[in-house]
Amino acid sequence: MPAPRKYPPELIERGVRMVIEMRPDNPGRSGIVRQVGELLGIHPEVLRHWVNKADAESGQNFPAAASAAARVRQLEKENADLRRLNGILKAAAVLFAAELEPRVTTST
Repeated sequence: MPAPRKYPPELIERGVRMVIEMRPDNPGRSGIVRQVGELLGIHPEVLRHWVNKADAESGQNFPAAASAAARVRQLEKENADLRRLNGILKAAAVLFAAELEPRVTTST
């Protein structure tokens, strides 16, 4: 038997709706989830979980999260390119160092 829910679904829906409605009005303001959670008596992390789930289900991402994810992807790609180039430079350095070493000749 599943555990009883602490918050009724109607309360969670109302909290999610309030957060989603408040975000466009205050795009730079953090703490909207905490403020709504305190107002409705819902723990902020529970409300944040339900807001993230609602965003994922609707296919919408909060613009800051979407731009942050895009930035992470861009940095990961750049990091991979730099690692590849670093490997090429190391291999070239080994080749040039081998050419500069004096060759030992044995005389008989």
